[in-house]
Amino acid sequence: MSTPEQLASLDGQQYLVLRPTSVVADRYRAEQRTALARADVPHPHTGHVTLRGFYEPERREDLAAVVRRWAAAQPPIDVVAEAVDAFPSPWQILIIRLSRTASLLSAYARLTEALDRTDIRRLGELPLKEWTFHMSLVYAKSLAPAPWTTLSHMSRRSIGGRPSESIGEVELVWYENGEEHSEVIPLTG
Repeated sequence: MSTPEQLASLDGQQYLVLRPTSVVADRYRAEQRTALARADVPHPHTGHVTLRGFYEPERREDLAAVVRRWAAAQPPIDVVAEAVDAFPSPWQILIIRLSRTASLLSAYARLTEALDRTDIRRLGELPLKEWTFHMSLVYAKSLAPAPWTTLSHMSRRSIGGRPSESIGEVELVWYENGEEHSEVIPLTG
């Protein structure tokens, strides 16, 4: 997030994300450029896969300790770009949908188990079977129904070659006083 409005809307929140850095990241940037050429809408400034959202402004260090323990037992996570897809209205988010790889499913499940042993407040959490692993390309909620439908239909498709990469670190991102901060934590399991 980069605009003052986006940063202010996230104040007090934390997110655990994967940041692809090679072929999946390259495909993300290409798809985002295409989407932005079709619609001038807000968008993430870097590609990322959100594993969890939290609201722990007073206990960020406690949250970080839980994440560090999980990461110490977690092997690298494989991500595979499967398709350009969309979350429909009311969200209207164009995404790269990721394959449900064994390592991604296992990482999510193990993280859930680690968090279930705490009282950490989670945001928007869904059970594993309902979660769509993805990378948000653009946030098109501001589009009227007709332009959104056009953007969505023009963009949706399978991704040939299924770009994939193994990610060996997570990033704990937090928002405080209108600024984004982060800690990179290696996956060493």
